[in-house]
Amino acid sequence: MSTGGLYSDSHETATFANGCFWGTEHMFLKHYPPKENKGILKTSVGYTGGRDDVKNPSYKDVCTGRTGHAEAVQIEFDPQILKYEELVEFFYRTHDPTTKDRQGNDMGTQYRSAIFTHSDEQAQIAKSVTSDIQAKHFDKRGQTIATIIEPFKEWFPAEDYHQEYLFKNPTGYQCPTHRLHW
Repeated sequence: MSTGGLYSDSHETATFANGCFWGTEHMFLKHYPPKENKGILKTSVGYTGGRDDVKNPSYKDVCTGRTGHAEAVQIEFDPQILKYEELVEFFYRTHDPTTKDRQGNDMGTQYRSAIFTHSDEQAQIAKSVTSDIQAKHFDKRGQTIATIIEPFKEWFPAEDYHQEYLFKNPTGYQCPTHRLHW
């Protein structure tokens, strides 16, 4: 468990949930591979945003919907190379943020669209980018972003077999909403 995430002095942490964490992590790592020095240093999939009385939930626990946790990806990034604003915009590009507690066939609170902010500055940026994305991409369709923006509390890493799952299992399940939408 961690209360601050992957944060270190010269790096920042971003935490996003947008459906099955396999696809979320896969999209970020495909477009910002750490070995190409595009700003993402490392990722971890896990659980966050749940009930305070539930510590270290398992995948099975989270899938019941009773823990309140979301499947999420935590990203350590270098803000000198990659700005938080860009990560937030990319997050929106890679799923349908207008559906509540659902991405494709995956339904339940664990699949909600959420941004868990690590600072007041991240919260302000997330709200500003969300407003811009709403106006630019969803107002004209008559849709409303359902993404929740809330302060990050605790991180519980998912089981090892979930980490970089789609790189280890290229034919594994990937939610059809995890693609570039614009």
